[in-house]
Amino acid sequence: MNALLVGAISGMTAVALSAFGAHALEGVLSERAMDTFQTAADYQFYHSLALVFVALLGTNYPDSTKLKWSAGLFAVGIVLFSGSLYLLSLSGIRWLGMITPLGGVSFILGWLILAFFAARDYSRI
Repeated sequence: MNALLVGAISGMTAVALSAFGAHALEGVLSERAMDTFQTAADYQFYHSLALVFVALLGTNYPDSTKLKWSAGLFAVGIVLFSGSLYLLSLSGIRWLGMITPLGGVSFILGWLILAFFAARDYSRI
């Protein structure tokens, strides 16, 4: 996976979806659904930046399995967490909310593995 490319495209998509939500969905969705949609966009954007950050770290540590796992978990988290929240807010299908925690766990594990990388493998500062 090219984490920089995925992060850049995901970041672009997060900005576009956030603008779409603010302009096209206001007044169409309930306030709760709008909050859910915005939460999806916010977490997608945060973790898109995390992907870019991990990709840049990878230029100095190209063989790091921890960085590869971290990037992969961030990408999976974006799809599961943000994706399920987008679909939930737009469709109202409640069972989609059961997928969201799997994405949250992916985000947490991505950060945990990045912390392990920092503690054991990172040799700067």
